[in-house]
Amino acid sequence: MAGSALSVVSRLLSRSTGSGAPILLRQMFEPNSCTYTYLLGDRESREAILIDPVLETAPRDAQLVRELGLRLLYAVNTHCHADHITGSGLLRSLLPGCQSVISRLSGAQADLHIEDGDSIRFGRFALETRASPGHTPGCVTFVLNDHSMAFTGDALLIRGCGRTDFQQGCAKTLYHSVHEKIFTLPGDCLIYPAHDYHGLTVSTVEEERTLNPRLTLSCEEFVKVMDNLNLPKPLQIDIAVPANMRCGVQTPPS
Repeated sequence: MAGSALSVVSRLLSRSTGSGAPILLRQMFEPNSCTYTYLLGDRESREAILIDPVLETAPRDAQLVRELGLRLLYAVNTHCHADHITGSGLLRSLLPGCQSVISRLSGAQADLHIEDGDSIRFGRFALETRASPGHTPGCVTFVLNDHSMAFTGDALLIRGCGRTDFQQGCAKTLYHSVHEKIFTLPGDCLIYPAHDYHGLTVSTVEEERTLNPRLTLSCEEFVKVMDNLNLPKPLQIDIAVPANMRCGVQTPPS
């Protein structure tokens, strides 16, 4: 992608939960941190949520919400991110009535805190919260109520997973989170991660159960791999983490 242009990858799926019109899903991309933001909406009630918004692309997201005639209820984060500042705070200002949401175990501030087993409802749909710590203690995965799709944050990436060498990460915990909370979903459940660095957009539980080069290892082998990645520190970590600890209630930039 050329220059700093913000790219939008839009995906409109015909997945239906029960009777009525199918869910509206748009997948959007922020190239600097390679972050995916997801807009989910109920076509009948027009209620919607955003998952993992980024500060720089929050105006784009708000514009799309307005264009589609949706009412944004929640700006939700899968965890306290280290590679970008969340757009939750700015979205609360751009779209009055929107509330910020994050796991209580993240330690971050928000309008609403969620825990394992909680549901986030928008119209006829709901996202089940599944605690999936390991990348950070507060990571969660959001599963659509018909188990047709899961938004895995940094816990499970396409053919990879989030790192575990900072923010109180733990490789053993991450391994068990993915195997017990995500790999137990139906094989055809779509996997939508928070990031991708290779141009991929979606996977399935069955693909990752059988093809993920890290998570098909034994737990002991996985821990050894994760302990020896030797990755550089995220460029924005010193700015992003303090801002994201005030998730959704930080003062928006002027």
